Amino acid sequence: MSEETVEVRVLRLPHGADLPLPAYQSALAAGLDLLAAVPAQAPVPIAPAGRAVIPTGIAIALPPGSEGQIRPRSGLAARHGVTVLNAPGTVDADYRGEVQVILINHGAAPFTIERGMRIAQLVIARVQHAALIEVDNLDATERAAGGIGSTGT
Repeated sequence: MSEETVEVRVLRLPHGADLPLPAYQSALAAGLDLLAAVPAQAPVPIAPAGRAVIPTGIAIALPPGSEGQIRPRSGLAARHGVTVLNAPGTVDADYRGEVQVILINHGAAPFTIERGMRIAQLVIARVQHAALIEVDNLDATERAAGGIGSTGT
């Protein structure tokens, strides 16, 4: 393992035992592809504007100070309009349940999730906890309170 590699323990759940573990699809890929652990005999159709929670058949143990980000796969989004609804979804370092993916179909046609299909990416990222300090006012900036769209078109 390099300095940039973090060890993540993975538990294969019974309904995902025959599926490969998530894997990077290229040498410099940021995300591990997650697979659908739906039953082979019961694929999950997602109607246009519909959503579904898809199991991956794995649980993970992330080290403290990290999170798993569940992100869409660009190919599913571009070709079919299928994406992760709460992108990015978060897997906290203390969560030990099954990693699941909430998919939504923004496409015009129904889309079916089949067993072993690559459905999302898992990116492992560092996180920091913040110490919130209540104050009476904030330091001035050029932007100030300018909100959505205030820095240009």
